[in-house]
Amino acid sequence: MGAMGATLRTMLLFGVMIGMFMVIGWLVGFYFIGDPIIGLIVFISLAAAINAISYFFSSRIVLWSYKAKIVTEAESPRLYRTVKSIADRSGLPMPKIAIIPTTMPNAFATGRNPNNATVAATEGIMRLLDDNELQGVLAHEMAHVKDRDILIMSIAATVAGAISFAARWAFYGALFGGGSNRDNGGFIVMIVVAITAPIAAIMVQLAISRGREYKADYEGAKLIGRPLYLASALKKLEAGVKKDPIKFGNPASSGLWIVNPFAANGLTRLFSTHPPMEERIRRLEQQAHDMGQY
Repeated sequence: MGAMGATLRTMLLFGVMIGMFMVIGWLVGFYFIGDPIIGLIVFISLAAAINAISYFFSSRIVLWSYKAKIVTEAESPRLYRTVKSIADRSGLPMPKIAIIPTTMPNAFATGRNPNNATVAATEGIMRLLDDNELQGVLAHEMAHVKDRDILIMSIAATVAGAISFAARWAFYGALFGGGSNRDNGGFIVMIVVAITAPIAAIMVQLAISRGREYKADYEGAKLIGRPLYLASALKKLEAGVKKDPIKFGNPASSGLWIVNPFAANGLTRLFSTHPPMEERIRRLEQQAHDMGQY
């Protein structure tokens, strides 16, 4: 029920986001265009266009932004061998392998589907983790590839961005202009929706991302049969990232990494794309207990 429950929860959260987006599109169309249907069509078309770009090019953009270099088996035999073993065990095609030139220990997977996937690891993680811990991390990333989580999280981010854009348009339009259908009640509703919808969209996006992280932890650990490998790795990675956060890249893509690679304070923890590390480790330890490994 764990994997199925996570999938159903993700679908429900997507439904909530799409519902918010449609409400804002309807309001914009009604109050500023004079036709709510046109407003819906305009914003849905915009989201579709952004999603298409994200679908085909987001992987290249992410790899470029983190200076990732695609490597061969000869260039990185340990990384290649570990990913190949997990891919064979899970029945997935072998992804491309990339190394990121930073001492910050971390890893991520990207690509729209298993046939176009890349698994990237930093120089720092290769030095920090032992073979068992590295296997746990890479099994987590291959679970993301198997479940097409990168595509799911990219779409969630795109829809959330579209909601924020539409809400911002509605807010400034209501504040400084208004439309032919404007009245006092409608004006107040528009202002309230324009302020609250982007916050709600971000929170739903974060819930989707956190849910997929929990699911990848579970499925990756189940694949290799050793949840404690990943639990041990996560403890080291959290400490390593706190000591040496990444100095380049785009914070908008932080959800791709197994651990948030950027320096965090109280506010960024509240809006983190990752679940609390203590809870991730607790769940993995419970999974190990259920498998008779304690």
